Amino acid sequence: MPLHMTKIAYGATSVEDLRQWLESYSEAFASTRYLPKRHEEMIGGSLYWIYDHAMIGRSPIRGFAQRDDGRWNIMLEPRLIMVEPRAKRAHQGWRYLKDEDAPPDLGSGVMEGDVLPGHLVKELAKLGLV
Repeated sequence: MPLHMTKIAYGATSVEDLRQWLESYSEAFASTRYLPKRHEEMIGGSLYWIYDHAMIGRSPIRGFAQRDDGRWNIMLEPRLIMVEPRAKRAHQGWRYLKDEDAPPDLGSGVMEGDVLPGHLVKELAKLGLV
């Protein structure tokens, strides 16, 4: 079972903006200051994107590569796979996410329109509705 990570979709103005950014590259990546200690377990896992206080999608992790400036690139497949929205507090950097704690993918055709706003997902989660 691969290990995953979560990361804020910093700078994205919408879910569609994040999707377009990822798909505009033949090899997408996110950068981080430090190589995760468990990076070998993460290859084959996914980076789960947090937007508006909710996990909304994931990008499979291909590997890690060090840059000339000492930072690390998290090499990603250039696609956004939508997942069942799940409330998630904002955090700096990235966090590990175990496979059993990861939200399931949405089936094809299930996702129409915009993603629920994070504050709404949070309130629905409190009520046990998501």
